[in-house]
Amino acid sequence: MRYEKDGRVAHVCLDRPEVLNAMNLAMHAELADVWDDFERDDGLWIAVLTGAGERSFSVGQDLTELVARTRSQVARPSTFGSRGKPGWPRLTERFDLVKPVIARVNGYAYGGGFELALACDIIVAAEDASFAMTEARLGLIPGAGGVFRLSRQTGTKIAMGHLLTGRPMTARRAYEVGLVNEVVAAADLDACVRRWTDDVLACAPLSARSIKQVVGRSARLPLSEAFTAEYPAETIRMHSNDAREGPAAFVEKRPPRWTAT
Repeated sequence: MRYEKDGRVAHVCLDRPEVLNAMNLAMHAELADVWDDFERDDGLWIAVLTGAGERSFSVGQDLTELVARTRSQVARPSTFGSRGKPGWPRLTERFDLVKPVIARVNGYAYGGGFELALACDIIVAAEDASFAMTEARLGLIPGAGGVFRLSRQTGTKIAMGHLLTGRPMTARRAYEVGLVNEVVAAADLDACVRRWTDDVLACAPLSARSIKQVVGRSARLPLSEAFTAEYPAETIRMHSNDAREGPAAFVEKRPPRWTAT
């Protein structure tokens, strides 16, 4: 892993380009430390997740490691989730993480790499990026939330078409079905990500966190229940200094000074 902090932005990079950023147990353990630090660092308001090199965001689980562990009878049969494994809770299961995360997708986002991107709030992809869940072709299942998130973020037929065949989709197709927020030339990817981070940082951080939590928790609630459900991040925002600062800055015709308090 590479983990760098640039002002309010955390840059998280999967750093195994020689194996297309396949995720082994060591990477998962490092990632857990990164997300723990990101959550507790009050100076960080947003994260950008990407993969090293130009060829791949991540191709998912390191199958060479999996096969070696299976043959040595170290690996236990697994299904959904990562509880009890290195790196738990992984980003795909950090349901209480309220800080926004942007996926910067370059090249392949396959298997667990696709699932990792789907767990982010915004996806920006290079034109040559491609997405696929190939687990069914390997006797596996997208156990890091792919079967759940893909069907919820697109439609059942689109999701089933890709889940049951392992067929890849281009970045442009992913944009068309609502999985990707923006597709740009690979050379423009970093500039595009910066525009997104700048726009998010221009908003009140507590508003962003509240919105993320409310969207996640209300997604399957009837509308009447969504209005009356409890959202801890919204309670914090509602009583915050930033909730007063925003309207005041607008009236006084000046940029707001967000403090996340």
